[in-house]
Amino acid sequence: MSSPGDVPPEILNRLRPICRQLPESYEEPAWIGVRWRIRTRTFAHVYMPDAQRSSVYAPYAAADQELVVMTFRVPVDDLLGLTAGGFPFFRADWGHNVVATVLGDHIDWTELAELITDSYRLMAPKFLAAKVTLPPPLS
Repeated sequence: MSSPGDVPPEILNRLRPICRQLPESYEEPAWIGVRWRIRTRTFAHVYMPDAQRSSVYAPYAAADQELVVMTFRVPVDDLLGLTAGGFPFFRADWGHNVVATVLGDHIDWTELAELITDSYRLMAPKFLAAKVTLPPPLS
């Protein structure tokens, strides 16, 4: 069993190409898991939370599968629409526009790439955000 914060390599291998294609973005270890940043601002963070220590994750923990969560920013106007449907999206318990999603076999990676790109656009300087187009569909 992994310790809290460790992210399975197969998840990181799916996220890295999405995040690295964004101008001047970089990856670094976070206090738990891995985060991607533009300058000093985090636009995506993936980690394995300890669901027993934080009740926000408890509804998403399964006995037979380790919980992997990604957080990112969304425009405030999109927050309710994204989280109202429930699983796999939910409102993070910090930040006014932070959404979390449970990663796993159910994830639409094309949609997630679009959400990460939108998060980058919110956090990046305007001149860098203007350079970004939506990523091509993932295989």
